Parts: sequence; C-alpha cells; structure tokens
Amino acid sequence: MRAAILSLSLLPLPALAGPAALPHLATPQPTTPGDGIVIQIGTQSGLDQWAETFRPRALAAGIAPATFDAAFADLRYNPDVIEKDRNQAEFTRTIWDYLDRAVSDLRVENGQAAIRDNRRLLDRLESTYGVPKEVVVAVWGLESSYGANRGDIPVIEALATLAYEGRRGPFFEAQLIDALRILQSGDARLDNFTGSWAGAMGHTQFIPSSFHSFAVDFNGDGRRDIWSDDPADALASTAAYLAKSGWQPGVPWGVEVTLPDGIDYMLAGNGQSKPIADWSALGLRDAEGGPLPDIGPAELLLPAGAQGAAFLITPNFRAIERYNTADAYVIAIGHLSDRLAGGPPIRAAWPRQDRALTGDERRELQQRLTAAGFDTKGVDGKIGPNTLTALRAFQRSLGLVPDGYASPDILQRLR
Repeated sequence: MRAAILSLSLLPLPALAGPAALPHLATPQPTTPGDGIVIQIGTQSGLDQWAETFRPRALAAGIAPATFDAAFADLRYNPDVIEKDRNQAEFTRTIWDYLDRAVSDLRVENGQAAIRDNRRLLDRLESTYGVPKEVVVAVWGLESSYGANRGDIPVIEALATLAYEGRRGPFFEAQLIDALRILQSGDARLDNFTGSWAGAMGHTQFIPSSFHSFAVDFNGDGRRDIWSDDPADALASTAAYLAKSGWQPGVPWGVEVTLPDGIDYMLAGNGQSKPIADWSALGLRDAEGGPLPDIGPAELLLPAGAQGAAFLITPNFRAIERYNTADAYVIAIGHLSDRLAGGPPIRAAWPRQDRALTGDERRELQQRLTAAGFDTKGVDGKIGPNTLTALRAFQRSLGLVPDGYASPDILQRLR
C-alpha cells in the first residue's frame, strides 16, 4: 500500500498486518456526483448507480466501451474493503514492533532462499538498474512475503468500491481509470487481475499509477506481467522504480550509529545533511563504536527519539521513501536488505516500555501543543515537521531532551 504516511506511529502493510478490531462505521450517507444524481452509499444498488455515472468519465479518459463493460460486468460491492480502509487510518504500531515482524529471522531466512533461487535474474537486475539485489528482494519480502501473498481481491472491485464510497473518491477514481488502462493494454487479464483491498497488485504491490510509470517487460514476452508466478517483471519493475526515484549505486541506504553525550538533538530529523567528516567531528561513531564509514552526505534520523536506535541516512533512504513514505517502512527495507546480505541485527535497544499514540491521541497532542503556545499549524494526527518543531520547543521549555519523540509521557505532561 502506498498510502501509509506516518513517522513514529506507523501503518502496517498487508503482509505484516495482524488482526485488529474494526471501528464503528458511521451510517453511510448519500453522495451527489457532479451531475447532481443522489447515490446511496454502502449498497450494491448504489454501486451500480455510481458505475453508470462513472462510465462517461472513464470513456472520456480514453477507456474503450468494450473494456469498461467487460471489467464492470457483475461488479460486486465489497464492504470488507471499506472496513479495512477506515480501520487502516487508525492502526498504529511502534517502530520496534513493526521491525520485529518486518525483519524477523524467518523473513531473513526466506529472503536469502529467494536470492539463491533467483540469483541469475537478480544479478541481471542489479547490472541493469544499479539497485542491489538485496534491496529489491527486501521490497518483495515486505510487500508479498516473496510472492506468497499477492492478494486475491479483484482490482476493479476493490477500486470501484473505494471510489464509490467517496472518502478518497478522486484518488481511487484515478487509480481505477489507470487499472482499466492496464486491462486495455493487454498487460493483465480479468481472470488474474487481483491484488490487495486497496488495489495494490502483484509481487511488489504496485498501484495502477505506479504500474504505468515504472513497470517493465523484463522477460520480453510482450506483457508487463507483475501477477504471474514468474517474478521477473515484478522485480525488474521494482528495481526500475527505485532507479528512477534517484537510487545511487554503491551507496547504502544508511548506517546505524552511536551518539556522544551532549549531542544537539536539533540536528536530527530536520533534513540537515552533513559530510561524514562533520558527523565524525561531532562525536558520532558506528554501531560498534568505530569510525564512521564514508557513505557521503547524510542526515541523522532518530525514529524513537533519544531512547532508541540512531541512523545516518543517505539519499537512497529518500529513494526508498518514494515507494512508501513511512520512516518505519524505509528502515525495514534498508535493514532487511542489510540482513539479507549477512549484516547484523540493529544493536541499540528500543524504549519497549512505550506504546504508540493512537490517532486520536496524536490529534490531541497537536491540539494541546497549539493551545499551550506551541503551534503545530494544523491538527491531522501526523507527526510531521511542524508538529516536530512544536514538540521540541515544548520539550525545551520543560528542560527535557528536545528529540521530538511523541510519547505517551509527553502527552500526559500536556494534560
């Protein structure tokens, strides 16, 4: 899923998400498309009516009538898709819980087996795109457990249900039109055009717009087939995605580091990139206390504030971020790729006594910070740059370490 955007409170990916209680769903309300027709939300008849209003828009976007009619024949409203969409926004997990599952010993073992089984293909991809095989396989592992969980929900059904429901209607309508273009191009057939509840597809879970931007026909059979048991096109498409997103060959995604006493925590998490020599002069060392490797300009990232692991991250962190913007996802991809290459686990301890703030608590944190004179410039439940700045200012006012860590303790201090 490409929609997860959080830093300290994290959204799970389909392959990682465990069971969670579904929130109460509000009574569906009618919606009025641009043509003025009132459509009841949450019913099969409402979806059918919405499809009638959508058809002219799809045809105007270049979808052939035959393609549309075949794709929408026997279209089914899927309430499970709506429940998962609404539940996803409130599902939170600490970074250490996320990494425990994302980079488990079993996932590392299975990933190393996947590399052995596909070495010739992966060597070709690395030579063609400049992206290490371990990084490509790490994406494969997190997105579909190396192809085992590619999703079995019809893509048209999922996207049509989400577009009709309307909470993010314009986004899912655009994805739906792109999905119809995939069918029209012949890259996929209706009988195998399946994916996740949000329309992410194939071995590495491309959404339709990403498919059009990055998918490649690597095996030369005339189709960009990311769904079949042969992972060649899917893995090549992922390598192409990262390469076009700015991947720099020969540079790691980042490295774990240790911090000196008295470090200025304002240096972390604000986009300040420094040469390794400058970080070394400030007292940073590698995870074992040795000299820092020369990885080029890097930023300091503290995903759990002063109490957890610290990383120096390179522009390749940002390349992975184009795939999914959650810091935990990027760290998981990077760390899993390191483990697949034989690297060690993260050495630093995490503040495992803490829990993640819920969505409501993150919004409360923003409201209370603003009310206390530390303006977060909006209440959206996301710990972004403005909230980070406000939170650090609040921490400084109390004489605390200004690391911007949004913990339950900080929220309690604001109450």
